[in-house]
Amino acid sequence: MNGVSPDAIDEYRRQARGLNAEETLRWAARTFAGGLTVASSLGAEDQVLVHMIARGDLGIPVFTLDTGRMFNESYELMATTQAALGVTITPYFPDAAEVEAMVAGHGINLFYDSVEQRKRCCNVRKVRPLRRALAGKSAWVTGLRRAQSVTRTALETVEWDEQNGLVKISPLADWSEDDVWEYIRANDVPYNALHDRGFPSIGCAPCTRAVAPGADPRSGRWWWEHPEHRECGLHSNEPADPPRRVAVGRLDLQ
Repeated sequence: MNGVSPDAIDEYRRQARGLNAEETLRWAARTFAGGLTVASSLGAEDQVLVHMIARGDLGIPVFTLDTGRMFNESYELMATTQAALGVTITPYFPDAAEVEAMVAGHGINLFYDSVEQRKRCCNVRKVRPLRRALAGKSAWVTGLRRAQSVTRTALETVEWDEQNGLVKISPLADWSEDDVWEYIRANDVPYNALHDRGFPSIGCAPCTRAVAPGADPRSGRWWWEHPEHRECGLHSNEPADPPRRVAVGRLDLQ
């Protein structure tokens, strides 16, 4: 058990209400001390969070999911970020045997065949490694924003992650894309070179392409699918308020 229950979510939301992004990170670092981690896709939003963590000397560990199909620009950014900000980004890789079996049974580019096959690939290369990265944690931080896609409009800053059984915190939930880039420019934050080539959202190389200026930021991800399907499984669409259970852990709800 990670010592946290969905019953605590309302109280966590009360505590975090009215905090800006940096204050939310400081609150999370205090509240989930030793049990908190940050997921980075090496996209613009996550670079903002990593910069805030470094600037605030928060000591929150950062990880990324190396699927084996990433752009070289993402690897270059990882190295640049670690050198510039002094933050270690720990990669989690998919299980080699699972990848080999998947490719042998369904082909190297199975994700183009159907939504089911694409989600199979995402499960092996992303979801399973994520579970290892979150094992034993009480909460994780993401760079999700409500404005990113139709699948994220109901995003809360603090949610219960039913799929992974812990708290999910999105300090940038109410930020706009302009907010993200204003912060990056004002603070000289390293960012992925692909953003300057029309990639607002960056994932695996075979499943990501540039989009026209002003287009939906997620329209370059799995562009052959309907918009409502364009999630990889890392961020569940389960309701933010799950069935009530007995609370355990550090929170005093009395």
